Amino acid sequence: QVQLVESGGGLVQAGGSLRLSCAASGRTFSTYVMAWFRQAPGKEREFVASITRSGSNTLYGDSVKGRFTISRDNAKNTVYLQMSSLKPEDTAVYYCAGRLSYASTRRDEYNRWGQGTQVTVSS
Repeated sequence: QVQLVESGGGLVQAGGSLRLSCAASGRTFSTYVMAWFRQAPGKEREFVASITRSGSNTLYGDSVKGRFTISRDNAKNTVYLQMSSLKPEDTAVYYCAGRLSYASTRRDEYNRWGQGTQVTVSS
């Protein structure tokens, strides 16, 4: 099983960009479908994006389509989330997650989670 560690969060002004990384331990990273979720204070954890094992297919939540891009590098055991045109409502703790089956937008279908990284967008 993989262990996941996110990095790259921080404070950014509205309209700015940030890239999150999620490094996975273990030799089975390429067998995992990977995703990003986020959770703002007082809100439920929300699907952001997912990517298939090969990286050939991606899914995005409606609120981030056209602004965020998920990608992965299986040689580096890392999945990325490039965030652009950031808005204050993007402020949240961002989590990467993995599962061995097909891509899903449901948080309860992912069984590997990182500890999260805080993203704060100021207006």
